[in-house]
Amino acid sequence: MHAMQMISTHPHVRGNTNDALIRCIEDCYDCAQTCSSCADACLGEDMVKDLAQCVRTCLDCADVCYTTGVLATRRTGSNEALIASMLETCEAACRICAQECERHADMHEHCRICAEACRRCERACQEARATFGQTVQ
Repeated sequence: MHAMQMISTHPHVRGNTNDALIRCIEDCYDCAQTCSSCADACLGEDMVKDLAQCVRTCLDCADVCYTTGVLATRRTGSNEALIASMLETCEAACRICAQECERHADMHEHCRICAEACRRCERACQEARATFGQTVQ
């Protein structure tokens, strides 16, 4: 991922980066891709009807993670309140998706992988939010 390289070269950052937020951005993008892939894999399963809620939560989580990553990447100006709110929303989306995928993890490897990615992103959002009040760059 190039998030650290790009953000550290931003003229408003000047190398003074918030490493927890950058890890969160990377985990958000990874989680968005993993959730999208899991939703698609669920649609390919024979028992797709039983996985309808899993598909929904994966797609919702993917959208929230992607949007959180995009907003957290922007360094021009400041919108700390919105970023903190998005991080909190992303935590919730990841927690909900992980719980749903964990229900299917014994039968579907893609759900196990997705749940892990969601838990990792949830933790990264918590850690990034904890840095607010310090520097958000």
